[in-house]
Amino acid sequence: MENRSLEQVEYLAAKKLAVYRNSVIRYLMRASMASMFIGFGVIVAFKSGNFFYVVHSPFAYPMAAFTFGVAILLIAYGGGDLFTGNTFYFTYSAIRKKMKWSEVFLLWLLSYLGNIIGAACFALLIYLTGLFNDASVNSYLLSVVEKKMHVPTGQLFFRGILCNWLVCLAFFIPMTLKEDISKILTMLLLVFCFFISGYEHSIANMCTFAIALVIDHPETISFNGVIHNLIPVTIGNIIGGSILMGAFYFYINKPFLDQNELNSK
Repeated sequence: MENRSLEQVEYLAAKKLAVYRNSVIRYLMRASMASMFIGFGVIVAFKSGNFFYVVHSPFAYPMAAFTFGVAILLIAYGGGDLFTGNTFYFTYSAIRKKMKWSEVFLLWLLSYLGNIIGAACFALLIYLTGLFNDASVNSYLLSVVEKKMHVPTGQLFFRGILCNWLVCLAFFIPMTLKEDISKILTMLLLVFCFFISGYEHSIANMCTFAIALVIDHPETISFNGVIHNLIPVTIGNIIGGSILMGAFYFYINKPFLDQNELNSK
């Protein structure tokens, strides 16, 4: 059963809540760090994929999907506070009455804000490096961003649901594993699955869009396009993490959780 992993979820939620109660600034900094880690994954993915994209190879997207996995490893082992994971952790803890719903919504807002700050700062750093100034280097990134900004709203919403369901599983399933190598391989495989499937992750998109906007880009890439994408994707991510993970795992494990609590008394 998943009881041990769910205990770990509660522990992580409590740890995040303790950071917030200790210092809002530190909490925002941890959230900013998480999206910067995502930014590293975005750069590696599109740098790698671009080598294949410029020669019209079908391996461009698979290569980007494979290399993007560095982002989840940085977050899992380097710390950081990612909004999408919080939709799962905090929802489950609130249903279990380990934290207040008012705290859940506030921490969602703060982690999202921190992720925005981190994405903007990372994009500025990339701009200052000049690494994406050349069209031969940034063409793949701009191509993907342009497509994301013109996907119909309804499709973005459902892609967001499926995305965060799978991404939360990428953090949750390794909690049952003991060896680090097993955890790493599982995370990489599930992140590859989310990326290659074409699902939409609000924070990954946020970082990608920020980079695209600070470099030379066509008029088809705009701030309005960012809003068009992020609103339905964010709502979808919330549903994927809070309902399909938090509420779902609470419901299917409730009899065992109740029994464990009775036995501990």
